[in-house]
Amino acid sequence: EWEQEDSFWHTKILPILRELEKREASIEQLCLACTKLYQALDEGNMLGKRFKRRNVLLKTLYKLVDIDSDPLSLKLAKIILAMKADGKNLLGVCKLAFKICRNKKNDFIIQNDTLLDYLLQVLWNEDLQTNNEALVYCMAAIKCMSENDALLYKMVSKGAVEIFLELMKQINNIKEHDMYFSKLGHLLVQVAATLRVLADCPLARRRLSDSGAVPELCVALEQRGSDKDTCIWIVRVLSKLSTYNDFCAALADCSRCYALFLALLNKYQKQQDLVICIIFILGNLTAKDDQSREQFFKEKGSVNTLTSLFQIYYELDLNALTRHHDKKGKAEKHPKYPSKAEDVLIKLIGVLANLSIHPRVGTALAAAHPLVGLLVAVLEYKSVDACEELVINAAATINNLSYYQVENSAVQDEKLHIAEMLVKLLMSYNMDAVVEAVRVFGNLSLHHEIRDFIMQKKIYKFMIALLDSKNREVCFPACGVLLNLTVDENKRAFLMEEGGIEKLVDCLQDFGPADWQLSCLICKTLWNYSEDMTSAASCFGGDTNTLLLLLTAFLDEEVELECSLDRDIKDCQRVYWEREFKPVAEKLRDRIQSHHS
Repeated sequence: EWEQEDSFWHTKILPILRELEKREASIEQLCLACTKLYQALDEGNMLGKRFKRRNVLLKTLYKLVDIDSDPLSLKLAKIILAMKADGKNLLGVCKLAFKICRNKKNDFIIQNDTLLDYLLQVLWNEDLQTNNEALVYCMAAIKCMSENDALLYKMVSKGAVEIFLELMKQINNIKEHDMYFSKLGHLLVQVAATLRVLADCPLARRRLSDSGAVPELCVALEQRGSDKDTCIWIVRVLSKLSTYNDFCAALADCSRCYALFLALLNKYQKQQDLVICIIFILGNLTAKDDQSREQFFKEKGSVNTLTSLFQIYYELDLNALTRHHDKKGKAEKHPKYPSKAEDVLIKLIGVLANLSIHPRVGTALAAAHPLVGLLVAVLEYKSVDACEELVINAAATINNLSYYQVENSAVQDEKLHIAEMLVKLLMSYNMDAVVEAVRVFGNLSLHHEIRDFIMQKKIYKFMIALLDSKNREVCFPACGVLLNLTVDENKRAFLMEEGGIEKLVDCLQDFGPADWQLSCLICKTLWNYSEDMTSAASCFGGDTNTLLLLLTAFLDEEVELECSLDRDIKDCQRVYWEREFKPVAEKLRDRIQSHHS
């Protein structure tokens, strides 16, 4: 066998090596010689073997590494990797591979070669501790490749996701007291950065889900909490994955995830990139699931952490706003997109809005005076034009909290101040802001002080005008405010004075069977309004007959059954029609008929 190898060396390999050693050889000639060499080694079954003259071969190849040609470097790297280089040779060739891959102009030649296969073999086969530096460059090269769609799908199909997670698992098994722990942090950063790219790919996400990526990422995050760069990359991966339900569920199943995120938020309060990602993850976790809201709330210091972050970024944004004004006090044009401080506030307030949906959590947050104070402060200093999403989020959260009628509610204590701030939103040209303001007024107007405020400031005129919008999302909260106003006997006359009766009847006609909830609200408003009526004509004016016809028609069960084609919606609407709309509509119809000549 040795004689055969020796003969093959002299007849096939050595002549090619001499071609490679020619000083006058062009790049094209050297590339061609490398291609022939690879084929010859493959033919002689010498790739990856520890044959006698292997070092001579590698030495010849390494002499060419310094030539400034990426196509040649690619061919050299492939042969050296195929020869199973180790030690310094392995480190050198991985550096070479990284140099080639980071140049996007080389994507095409890399796509049509097998360099990726050899780099994945290095990750799979080489010892983590002995070759950690080489693996960093190898992983960095693969990360560069992953930014090309064709190469990304190629690597996923070759099992790259499973290789990366196995590598992460091996790194996670090395504990903090181990001498290699800190060195392997650089490798973990490259692995996490690559996974972040892969997280955008549907095929890769399926592999990540099947391989249990989330628990492994959480372990890595917990172990590397003191390494800011590693934490940033891992939370970026989790941030992307948390936008998908299956990953969100897997994350919620990691029992320590909330405590871990809170610890990182406390440790890196002013690291905006990290804070934004973690708050975004918490927003996704608490968006749809009541259990997640309660779990997060129960973690020690959860509300204090959010309040502390709120205070920090509120002050940062306020200071930025102050600097934004020139010496003359004239504001410059606001940037189109939110600043980083605003982005943190938007996402943080979104988490608070989600949490406040849970009755127990919402009740506690409504009583958290510092938190409510900051929400009101946002409405005070920030205009809708400056940052629409921030102001609307703050108003929506106050709306959620104002729902809870508890004795120690900070929202109730601040209700008149909040009402003053809401008037600014009502006067804006932003309909989303207007609707949120009206919703808050809907809850706050349960209190007589706010009802007096609405009358004094003539806000009721605005509510009546909104009934013309023909938009359910606008009409419903506006009608809710009007209903609360009619609770007070001395405030009922405004409905007739401002054409409110006509608009309410129009609303009933427009929405009717399509929305029994809104129709019920309208009937309740008219019921309160007509409590002391002596004549239907004097109470409802020219709308009496129309109202009577509508009520009679809508109390017909056949009309109710035609309201929806969807079976589930139809069943739900029928229950609401029977329990809510029908009782009040019948009473209102009977009252009108008994006072109608």
